Amino acid sequence: MLRPEKMCRVSVTGSKRVMGQAIEAVHDLDMLHVTEYDGSWDGFEPGDPVDGADSASDQLVTVRSLQSILDVDEEDAGPTRLVTDDALEEDLEEIRTQVNELDDRRDDIRDDLRDVEERISTMEPFVTLGIDLDLLRDYESLAVAVGEGDAEEVKIALADSDVDTFEVRSEDDVVAVFAQTDESTLQDALVGATFSGLEIPDGDGDPTEYLEELRHQKQKLESKLGTVEDELDDLRLDYAGFLLAAEEKLSIEVQKAEAPLTFATTENAFIAEGWIPNERYSEFESAVEADVSEAVDIEKLEIAEYDEGHVHSREEVEHEGGNGGAEEDEGATITEAGDTSQEAVADGGLVTMDNDQPPVIQDNPGVVRPFEDLVEVVNRPKYSEFDPTVVFFLTFPAFYGFMIGDLGYGLLYFLAGYFLYSNVESDVLKSLGGVAMWAGGFTALFGVLYGEFFGLHQLGEIVWGGNPPMHKGLQPVYGDYAIAWLTISLLAGMLHLAIGWTFDFVKNLSHGLWDAVTESGSWLLMLFGLWAWVFSGANGAAPNFLYTAEEGIFAGHPFAFGFAGLPALNLFTIPGLGAPFSAWLLPFIAGLVLLGLADPIEVVEFLNVLVNVLSYTRLAAVLLAKAGMAFVVNLLFFGVYVVETGHGAEWHFGIGHSPAHMLEQGTYHGHEVTSVMFPGLMHSGIAGVVGGLLVLVLGHVLVLVLGVTSAGLQGVRLEYVEFFGKFFEGGGKAYNPFGYERNYTTDD
Repeated sequence: MLRPEKMCRVSVTGSKRVMGQAIEAVHDLDMLHVTEYDGSWDGFEPGDPVDGADSASDQLVTVRSLQSILDVDEEDAGPTRLVTDDALEEDLEEIRTQVNELDDRRDDIRDDLRDVEERISTMEPFVTLGIDLDLLRDYESLAVAVGEGDAEEVKIALADSDVDTFEVRSEDDVVAVFAQTDESTLQDALVGATFSGLEIPDGDGDPTEYLEELRHQKQKLESKLGTVEDELDDLRLDYAGFLLAAEEKLSIEVQKAEAPLTFATTENAFIAEGWIPNERYSEFESAVEADVSEAVDIEKLEIAEYDEGHVHSREEVEHEGGNGGAEEDEGATITEAGDTSQEAVADGGLVTMDNDQPPVIQDNPGVVRPFEDLVEVVNRPKYSEFDPTVVFFLTFPAFYGFMIGDLGYGLLYFLAGYFLYSNVESDVLKSLGGVAMWAGGFTALFGVLYGEFFGLHQLGEIVWGGNPPMHKGLQPVYGDYAIAWLTISLLAGMLHLAIGWTFDFVKNLSHGLWDAVTESGSWLLMLFGLWAWVFSGANGAAPNFLYTAEEGIFAGHPFAFGFAGLPALNLFTIPGLGAPFSAWLLPFIAGLVLLGLADPIEVVEFLNVLVNVLSYTRLAAVLLAKAGMAFVVNLLFFGVYVVETGHGAEWHFGIGHSPAHMLEQGTYHGHEVTSVMFPGLMHSGIAGVVGGLLVLVLGHVLVLVLGVTSAGLQGVRLEYVEFFGKFFEGGGKAYNPFGYERNYTTDD
């Protein structure tokens, strides 16, 4: 789970006369992640595409173009089918002719329709104006301007100009100006007014008739367009399955035809290399050799170890001499490279095309896989580093559930996640649905432990007899729990960060023990040294609740674990300060020195062991914030009365009786009812009930949504920033085997 599947590098070497068979065999297995030959071997060149590659590529472009025109969707596929070469030649050309003809007609109609719509838009202002078109043009001594603007401003502008005689007619915002002057003088006069000129359309008489004719033309064109689109839709229904199958067949053909481009070839031989899961090597070897027989040699070159991925540190496998059935090319030589970018050893020894990193196949159980997409938001894990997905799975839902902690909200989160997981096609959304289901499940679990259902405490009465095992600490009587959650958040942060730095320690062991101790062990020493000092009293600088017997959360209420803090272990008094020096600071100082030896620049970040842990107090903060929001929503609707128990004040919702009634009664289960915090809209008449229900529903919806944006984002932040930052770099290569998963075709 913490490591990807182990990969091995294999080579397929053979005679060119069987290269096509080898490509077919490897492609059918859908297993080999091919390494592209980089051209670095003397006597070897990248191969050439197989004959017919260009033709298949052209046909593939045609098929995809037709799919785009017809708006083909995978839901239109129908049953799988066998697509022959004859069908591609004959049927594809027939479909192309029909579709292109209809598409051209559709384009022409759309062009005509746009033209008519523009003419309608031009004519509408003249219909509003109500002046015949022939009266707006062709005067010898009169200039006419029509536009949209403010008639009063136009009149003022004309009066202030050199135009002596004019008349302005307007209707709504359409203005017509008639002036005894020339065209340019009139345009100059209108510059200072709110006026946007319109071109006077051709035609005579009433513009309304022209507008009606244009609208009639538009209706006819829309009818023709609908007819053509219906015909195209019929073609989609008829040919969608064939086009999807043809695309798949051609994609496979192009993939196979272009495969030699990644091979190293001579005149008579070829070498292909790549990565496969190590446990599947025997299956790969036997299947390819069975299909291609003695003319090909399959060899395992190396097994990639979980280190920084350098070739020299990978596990090499024993190689047998000879080259199988490959025909040697007299002019071809295999030489040993002088650098670590590639190695080639003659006589059947180790041959690698490139020092590429192995692809990553994350090895997580099914329940963990939805969290892989959340990890990939940062980056895909490298082959050489730990995959944090399983830790993400174990901690994020727990963080989320702890912060929200409500059975009602948890069930809604779970149902929302189940809907996404069951009803969407997107793999990413499915994964988010799976994450939401786990987060909702933990929210419901903590809700039961807190005894809360949409912020109400009746669940605790039903399940736990009024004494649930945990409280959120919002009420005064349970205030100790708020302090407890604050300290537990710190402890959770220490553990979470320690796991991250431990992962980094193990990763750095590949460089040597000293590197691991100085680069990662130093942070672990500082983490535990500093916080042991804090939990021992920290010379009075730390809050008392962390370590004193009277206030320590492990010494008494609410968690009686009998722990009252670590002993101070003071060694001596610091001269000049008068403060004692604790032995707990020795690991911290040792870690700081080791860190300085590894990288002096990082010493400036030594307080990360304090700041990063304090960052986890957001768990307790969000817990109290969400509890407070839910409490306020219920307070507004049900009302709340205060009961004094002797250990602190209890807040009770007015569900069975109004808070005012309980105050009149004076007692609740033998304890005094001291005051009413809020009477509650529920107890304020019909209008109050209606308004209160709106507040109740919208309020809880708001809390539900903000739970995602607060608890969700804060939990993700702790994973990405605090935890991942300790060991995770990412940048892994996705496993992309040479092959194709058939969905629409069959080769039988």
